[in-house]
Amino acid sequence: MKQFLYMIGQAFRPFGHMSMNQLDAISTVRLYRLIADRIAAKIDSGDFPVGERLPAERLLSDQLGVSRASVREALIALEIEGYVDVRVGAGVFVRERSARAQADAPVQAQGDRQVEVGPFDLLETRLLLEPEAAARVAATASGEQIADIVLVQQRMDAGPPYHDHDRAFHLAIAQASGNAALESAIAHIWQLSADNQVFRRLDEHFVNSQDWDRALLEHRQIVAALRRRSAEQARAAMQAHLANILMRLHRDFDDQTDAVGQSEAVSQTAG
Repeated sequence: MKQFLYMIGQAFRPFGHMSMNQLDAISTVRLYRLIADRIAAKIDSGDFPVGERLPAERLLSDQLGVSRASVREALIALEIEGYVDVRVGAGVFVRERSARAQADAPVQAQGDRQVEVGPFDLLETRLLLEPEAAARVAATASGEQIADIVLVQQRMDAGPPYHDHDRAFHLAIAQASGNAALESAIAHIWQLSADNQVFRRLDEHFVNSQDWDRALLEHRQIVAALRRRSAEQARAAMQAHLANILMRLHRDFDDQTDAVGQSEAVSQTAG
């Protein structure tokens, strides 16, 4: 394991000996993609045999000096590419080569463009944009616009399909913000999230019915703030909601306590 961590770590040594052109080329590669490629190379070389458990993501993060979010995205990308199986509550295990041959295509292409935007980047961008949209709605939206948002929230309270109602709720707030550029930016982030394979796989592993119950409660708190016409409370309620989503998706793969409720998993982010 020590040798494995050392070899991956060489990918992240200072680049002082490289030219500026080389640095520009490297900067276009997502960090989680570099991590995933290094781990895949070690698997292909046989350094990690089939069935072996990979080091815990906390250990990988500490040894490589990178965020746990980047390690998590790398491991999910490897699962999509068929290199590993993620077993919530147990860890991440190397798959057989025959299973990898049947796996999905690598996570490089999204739509017609070559784009790699990680799910945590997408959520953090929502955290920058959506609280301000909610604050604007509380301060400036018409009574009719508030009523439309309330109606979407009530539909979500009534039951599935949660993801459709969830997206409609957040986009209704963006639309009612009165800023077309802000509305367009939020809608684009939601579409990128829907198209992102890593994001969808995180949902499958970590979002369950209890998470949806919490999301419903958080939506009600946002609506209550909008009805009170409190921009400050609406901003805070949306910030808390999105921060909670980030926390839910940061659960440990190998923590037995995180496996509770996974039998009820729902394959959409409670957002």
